[in-house]
Amino acid sequence: MIQLLFQNPALFLLISVSLVISISIHEFSHALVANYLGDGTAKSMGRLTINPKAHLDPVGTILLLFVGFGWGRPVPFNPLNLKNPKRDAALISLAGPMSNLILAVVLSLLSKLFVVGGLMWIFLYFLVLYNLMLGFFNLIPLGPLDGNKIVFGFLPNRFAVQWIEFQKYSMYILIVMVALGFTGKILGPLVDISIKILGFNLAL
Repeated sequence: MIQLLFQNPALFLLISVSLVISISIHEFSHALVANYLGDGTAKSMGRLTINPKAHLDPVGTILLLFVGFGWGRPVPFNPLNLKNPKRDAALISLAGPMSNLILAVVLSLLSKLFVVGGLMWIFLYFLVLYNLMLGFFNLIPLGPLDGNKIVFGFLPNRFAVQWIEFQKYSMYILIVMVALGFTGKILGPLVDISIKILGFNLAL
């Protein structure tokens, strides 16, 4: 992705800002729901904000700009402060990807209500695109992704123990899937269909 900086600086800036906003909304939503459910850990650490400075991970941001793949700082929470730790932890995890998917839908609706064009339309396109990508990717039930905790939280207790055992290997499975491009093959069509349903179609 870094070569785009020299080929098309304006496009590089639009993509970078879109990624930063998407990650910030994602992490802020984790903190918001955790606080709503009774755990103020994230709030006390200054994470209950959409300010990117509170959510960007230095290494994840560098990789994001250089290779187009990165991550934000995980939002901490204390299960002991939750009324129903297993279920509430799942809801906190679900908040991140759902916020991205909801934002993508809202932005697409706004683009229909208010006629926009040029760079603003392209910016909205990338915001919708990366929110969809981040939302769907984090729903994968593997490794450190939100989908792992979401599935665990809603599984019956008799299956939850087996799920924990499986997660010992899920990180390695995820790494192999990403390295071999399987995640792209799974998420690509899903994102493409969603983009078209939402009314965005941009050939760059």
